[in-house]
Amino acid sequence: MDSQPPSPDLEQQTTSRKQRRGIGRIGWAIIGAVFFGSLLAIGILPRLSQRSELQAAVKEASTVPSVNVITPRRAAATTNLELPGSVVALNQTTIYARSTGYLRRWYADIGDRVQAGQLLAEIDSPDIDQQVLQAKAELAQAQANVLQSRASLAKSVSDLKQAQANLLIARQSWQRWSVLVKQGAVPQQDADTRYATYQANLANVEAAKNTVNSDSANVKAAQANVYASQANFQRNTVLQSYKKVTAPFAGVITARNVNTGVLISAGSGNTNTSSNNTSNTNTSNTSLYTIAAYDKLDVNVNVPQSLSPSLQTGQTAEITVKELPQRAFTGKVVRTSNAIDPNTRTLLTQLEVDNYNATLRPGMYATVKFAINRTNPPFVVPDSALVVNAAGTQVATLTKDQTVHYQKVAVGRDYGTEVEITSGLTGNESLIATPTVDETEGLRVQPVAQKK
Repeated sequence: MDSQPPSPDLEQQTTSRKQRRGIGRIGWAIIGAVFFGSLLAIGILPRLSQRSELQAAVKEASTVPSVNVITPRRAAATTNLELPGSVVALNQTTIYARSTGYLRRWYADIGDRVQAGQLLAEIDSPDIDQQVLQAKAELAQAQANVLQSRASLAKSVSDLKQAQANLLIARQSWQRWSVLVKQGAVPQQDADTRYATYQANLANVEAAKNTVNSDSANVKAAQANVYASQANFQRNTVLQSYKKVTAPFAGVITARNVNTGVLISAGSGNTNTSSNNTSNTNTSNTSLYTIAAYDKLDVNVNVPQSLSPSLQTGQTAEITVKELPQRAFTGKVVRTSNAIDPNTRTLLTQLEVDNYNATLRPGMYATVKFAINRTNPPFVVPDSALVVNAAGTQVATLTKDQTVHYQKVAVGRDYGTEVEITSGLTGNESLIATPTVDETEGLRVQPVAQKK
């Protein structure tokens, strides 16, 4: 059976359905492309932005140098201050002769411990012995003159009393005769004779008074001579006592400069001495011994000016010497010079230490350790952070905008790897740990906290 051709309406409908199906597929394709494009934009664009920012940061980091920064720290409130010191004798003196003569004998040698007043040597002084005898005789003569002057004064006083008595009788006799003359009982001549006798006795009284005054002055002069002679006798007696040389205080003999038989000249400036205990050369020398007190010793130490206000009288310190590593001595600050040495900028401080067993010796080098309490401790920074140039001592700080700024500071104690900063810092600064010549003023840098 023959098939019939499709009708035009059917073909038209079929064509219309195909066209609509094609347009739907294109629309869905467009929608899918837009959707996937949106997803792609959401995922890729932030990455591209981050990548751009990272590249910019890397570029900036490659142009801004990085530096290690630190923060200054406060030093401890209590710190140990070790300073070199010198041990000296609390009381040391050289003994000189006060009497001229020859050394008869010496009784103490170097290293001997002696007590105050102990006999050290004797000097044979015949000259001073004779001077003592002469002074004694002069004193006796002056005393005899006083007795003689007093006897003369006594006689003068007696004569004055007799003259005054005679004067009294003569005056009364003249007065009676004057009355009789007026009554016409006696002649005027007799009255004149009584008057002349009265005047003579009056003159005798005046002469006796002058004699008494003269004899009194003679007594005073004789007494003054006695005082002078007595003083001269006492002086020579004291000089004679210097024939015995004694220790002025308890201590140790550190030098003996004379030997038996040597001529000693009191007050002589000749210092041509013999050796301590070997030479027998007869030389004139006034230096006999040197003695030092050992029971207590002084330790002199120079304290830096910056720490001098922290020291107080009565403060204790630990004293050690290299030769006695197992021993530590306690010293007490007893005095300071109260003046800063302009050459060393230090304060001379003196400590007193007990030395009853004579372990320490004058002249030793010692180490003195003070415990210093500071109310406002300084800052401490590594020594590598300091920059020393023509502008002085500085540190490289970072400003808020991360630029370099050099700050001038004052340096205190040096601990080797660290130093104290006494002024110039507040403690809030960021410091470049190791500044170089490349970190110039105003340079922008990238701070990196230094690992401790």
